[in-house]
Amino acid sequence: MRGSDLVAHSLASAGVRVIFSLSGNQIMPIYDACIDAGIRIIHTRHEGAAVYMAEAHAQLTGQPAVAMVTAGPGFTSSLGPLCAVRAAESPVLLISGDSPLAGDGKGCFQELDQVGMSSSVTKLSLRATRAENLGFDIALGLRVAAAGRPGPVHLALPFDLLQQNLQDPVLPAAEDFRAEVIAAEADALQGICASLARAERPLILTGPAMNPTRAPWLLQLADVVDTPVVAMESPRGLKDPCLGNFASVLAQADVILLLGKIVDHTLGFAQPPAIADDCRLMVVDPDTDMLDRARRALGARLLRAHRADAGATARALIAMAPGGGDRSQWRARVAQAMTSRPDDIDATGSERIHPALLCAAVQNFLQHAKEPVLIIDGGEFGQWAQACVTAETRIINGPSGCIGGSICYALAAKIARPGATVLALLGDGTAGFHFSEFETAHRYGVKFIAVIGHDARWNAEYLIQQRDFGEDRIYESELDPTRYDLAAAGFGCHGEHVTDPAKLDAALRRAADSVLPTCLVCEIDGQPAPSAAGH
Repeated sequence: MRGSDLVAHSLASAGVRVIFSLSGNQIMPIYDACIDAGIRIIHTRHEGAAVYMAEAHAQLTGQPAVAMVTAGPGFTSSLGPLCAVRAAESPVLLISGDSPLAGDGKGCFQELDQVGMSSSVTKLSLRATRAENLGFDIALGLRVAAAGRPGPVHLALPFDLLQQNLQDPVLPAAEDFRAEVIAAEADALQGICASLARAERPLILTGPAMNPTRAPWLLQLADVVDTPVVAMESPRGLKDPCLGNFASVLAQADVILLLGKIVDHTLGFAQPPAIADDCRLMVVDPDTDMLDRARRALGARLLRAHRADAGATARALIAMAPGGGDRSQWRARVAQAMTSRPDDIDATGSERIHPALLCAAVQNFLQHAKEPVLIIDGGEFGQWAQACVTAETRIINGPSGCIGGSICYALAAKIARPGATVLALLGDGTAGFHFSEFETAHRYGVKFIAVIGHDARWNAEYLIQQRDFGEDRIYESELDPTRYDLAAAGFGCHGEHVTDPAKLDAALRRAADSVLPTCLVCEIDGQPAPSAAGH
């Protein structure tokens, strides 16, 4: 058995059935080993796309996913999306090929300090040093990615270790892959329950790893403790358009439980006016540095801080079924605030399709779709989509603010859930990042629908320049009126170009009926996205 075989069989033992990858010299032994290990490789057109795909697969399966890239520029091309994975708290193992260990310091082809480069955007970065330990290196990477606050792990595999022949190699056992769970102590749980029970206007805030898609039991938690539970996963924080006027009720809360939600800019650093000065906070987090940050930020306002996994704590609270008084009015007030949207959107008189009309058509389509999975990218049109379109299963671009991953997310979502109707909403600027993955989708027969809101400009930056510097200072924010539908057709996919809002419903139906991946390009007005109410 070669080192590469040990890698592939260890991944298979962990339940990995698919790897998202772009090939290169240093990882070809693993490609070969995946044949015998029964692991499917989705061969992408860009290394960054492989990382985005692994992220979406991890979010929808609840298990660590694997991306694999080659050394040198292949590795460096994967680093940007790792920022998104880290911020979104997604368990991803990035495997990279590496120059031979025996050639260190000799100027080997693509020799690079990969660990030094990836450390700041991962939970753990390491370089394998012994071929016989490769299986345990894989187990460690998968285990760390899933433990505590999930996130990316990077493992660099030197080429000579992959080629080395091994006698009687040892595969990791099942417990080697099992992530550690930090359980909250009984007195901590009882104290949390008591504080929530005494509160008149309590709230529970979670981070992206515990959004409704990834933790559907949050609704049960809200009912059991009779407390609104709100997931925060947008870089816009309290100005996240999908949260409506949540900021107004957050400022009224008297007790807040931060359940894996870190104290940062998205929460106004937990200071007034975002959170009232007399509000008391409890923090449950697996990371000691995040607990320390909360202590520094909150001071005497901190009721309690416990090191424990957020998910395990939530499930323990559900099991305790503490009950409490009737807070139906408070919960209704929070729900009403979160569904609040600006009522002054005028979608009439547009020269092209108003974004609100496009979003309404998509929402109507999803309400009648089988097992809808909604993907929403960033940018100005992405904010329109996040404000106006919902689905039970959703992936957005996450707290990092990275844009460009939505086509990749959609492809991986369809692989994770083959029976689902997968629809991605993105702007034309965003589309340019990974549009070539339409060829990947066609090659593997992976059908999804990408709806591009096309205003022929980087609209978020255009509007910033217009607002902050003046109409005559708009500079280098325009794009060509590119026919992305024709480009998709060139990749063998279905493409349509829509300029009339009355034709949106029919175009979406044709997209659903097509057996091909679809690119639906809709010419929209470059309108500013609706701000969260009250901001």
